[in-house]
Parts: sequence; structure tokens; C-alpha cells
Amino acid sequence: MASTIDRSIIRDIALAPEGHLKIDWVNAHMPVLNRIREQFEKEQPFKGLKVAISLHLEAKTAYLAKVVRAGGAEVTICGSNPLSTQDDVCAALVEDGITVFAKYNPEPKEYKELFIKTLETEPDLIIDDGGDLVTILHSERKDLLKNVRGGAEETTTGILRLKSLEKDGQLQFPMVAVNDAFSKYLFDNRYGTGQSVWDGINRTTNLVVAGKTVVVVGYGWCGKGVAMRAKGLGANVIVTEIDAIKAVEAYMDGFAVMSMSEAAKVGDFFVTVTGNRDVIRGEHYKVMKDGAILSNAGHFDVEVNKPELEAMAVSVRTVRRNIEEYTLQDGRKFYILAEGRLVNLAAGDGHPAEIMDMTFALQAMSLKYVNENYKQIGQKVVNVPYELDEQVARFKLASLGIGIDTLTEEQKAYLDSWVEH
Repeated sequence: MASTIDRSIIRDIALAPEGHLKIDWVNAHMPVLNRIREQFEKEQPFKGLKVAISLHLEAKTAYLAKVVRAGGAEVTICGSNPLSTQDDVCAALVEDGITVFAKYNPEPKEYKELFIKTLETEPDLIIDDGGDLVTILHSERKDLLKNVRGGAEETTTGILRLKSLEKDGQLQFPMVAVNDAFSKYLFDNRYGTGQSVWDGINRTTNLVVAGKTVVVVGYGWCGKGVAMRAKGLGANVIVTEIDAIKAVEAYMDGFAVMSMSEAAKVGDFFVTVTGNRDVIRGEHYKVMKDGAILSNAGHFDVEVNKPELEAMAVSVRTVRRNIEEYTLQDGRKFYILAEGRLVNLAAGDGHPAEIMDMTFALQAMSLKYVNENYKQIGQKVVNVPYELDEQVARFKLASLGIGIDTLTEEQKAYLDSWVEH
């Protein structure tokens, strides 16, 4: 049987030493996942199974892959975004016995082929990010569906695609909506995205945020985190929304709320977090200030409409790594970060290790859950069972040395009774 080095497609195996150091660092800061790894090593829940993973391929993801492998699985992994893959981490995983099909910034055709190579291992279980693996299985490679028992999805974008498949009666196996778990959206989406987006913007631009006007496009859990951290950095924050309830919430959280047409006139930094396309487009470029900086924290690079900006520009050049400058006919210059891709991963290291510790613990436990229950679940999208969600939170508290109260029997009886006490 060929070795993982022979089977894999990566940039350079010689980069592995630096990748090992990165993985070791996050390992030391992921106590919840470490606890689950100990359980998996004893229980071997994935013994004899093949698992395909598509996630942003950096150190924290690498450690999740190693945890799943510790549970007995044969693991194959690819990147879910061409600019978030770290070549040294890929090399380290290959040395650790995991097959990798991923490179930083491959050509579009090769990028697609890496997904297909991953699926051609004929996996039993899938961890997906953005729904790319599942979409390819259901559209182009239905011949590879036969072994798939189910899987888990990481993102809002992926869950939207899954629910569309389910609605059309096309979904062929159960998928767990990890993104909708409390321990995911309350912590990962809010605190993880909030910090990592600004890590990416700050390291890329080296510009001050204090005193600037930041426009946050979308006030879901990710948008809440981005707005909260912008406020903490001293920015004046504007939120744009299409949902009246979320708009009121943003207003009551202390942020200015207005339409994008108005916000476009005054913003210095723009961060899109909607999961939708063209939320910043031609009509907005016409009124933007000179020097506006545009970034995206949604899964796909469609939220900031680049073709319309390119059509309006008289010149485009790279002025700094991960910064493209677009000069318009009237001399105004706009800057797009990381090609409009996920700024926190394409121009940074993604969420902090302690945050992804909880999210990837949910992924690992959800994968075990779907493997044990796929026949009963059927061909649909399901939420993470609350018991698993709460267990991750309890493991987190234990790692922090924090104890919480429990109900007495009398309190339980009181809550369970409708009779006046």
C-alpha cells in the first residue's frame, strides 16, 4: 500500500518541521479536544472507517484530523478555501500518516480536483465546510455516494446549501448542522470571528482602527462579534441589515444603523458577514470615500462584488501582501483585502485555538453521533443534540477549573409541577 506521502498532493514535504511546531502549539491550548481524543483512543468509534474532511487547513484543523484518526479512522483532508491552506501544516499531517490533498493558492481547476481526489477515497463519513464536498457528491460524483453514512457541516453557508438539498428531496445522507449548536454560534461565530477578523485586518493593513468608521454588513452572530471588537478598538461602528429585528438589536447594542447606500458614503473599513452575494456593489462604489478598505468574513468571495469594481477601475495593483488597490477614473482608490476571501483565514490564522477547541470538539462528537445513528436519522439535516452541546461546554468549564450549580431534587420538582407552591 502506498504511503501517505505517495498518495498526497501537497506543496513540499520539507516544510513539515514548522507545521509540527504549529500543531504542537494549538494542541497545548485545546484541552476539550484533548479530552475527547483520550476517549476516542479508548473507544475507537471510527475503527475501519474512512473520513473525508474539508476545512480551512491550518494547525487547529490539523489537530482535529489527528483526533479523528486517533478514533480509528483513515483520514483524508483537503482545504475549504484556496488562500487559507498552510503548506507547512499540510506537510506535517502527511508525516503523521494523514492523506492530504491541499496547497496554498492552487489554480482554480486544480483546487476543484483536490476536492474530487478527497472524495475518491470513498469515505464513510464527511466533515464539510461550506458544503463543497456534499455538493460535488450530489451533482458531479454521485458514483461516490454509496459508502457515505453521513457527516457534519461547519458553516452557515454550508447549512443553507444542505437545507436547499433537503427541501428539494435530493439529500442522500444525514448531516449534522454543527454551526447551529449553541457552543458554535455563541462562541465561535461571535468571539472567534470577532477577534480573528480584526487580527487579519490589522496585520494586513498595519493601520489604526481607533477613530475610524467601520461598517459591518450583517448583524448575525459573526456580525455581532465583528462590531463588538471594532467598538473595543475605538471605531465608530455602523451596522447595515435587511432584518428589522436584528437592526433594532444593533441599535440597542449602541451601534448606528443605516442602509448600505448611506453607510457607503462614510465608511473607512467595510466588513461583510452575510453569506449572500453582492452586498457591496457598483452603486456603493460610486459614493465611497477615497481610501476605503473592503474585506469579507463570509465563506465565499462573492459578498464584495469584484467584477463591478474591476470594470470601474482604470488600474489594479497589489500594494502590499493581501491588499489590492483599485484606482477609479476620478482618482479615488479602494482596497480589497485577501481578494475578497475570508479575511480572518486568508490574511490571518483564523479563530483563536481556545475557540476552535470547542467547535472542533462539537465536530468530533457530532461525527461520532451521526455514525452511530445515521440509519435512524435518515436523509435530512439535524441539529447537534443538546446533550452533546452542553457536554462540550462542561468540558470547557472543567478545563478552566470552573464549577457551576446543579438543581436540588426540590428545585426539579418545583420546575416540573404546574401546581401552585
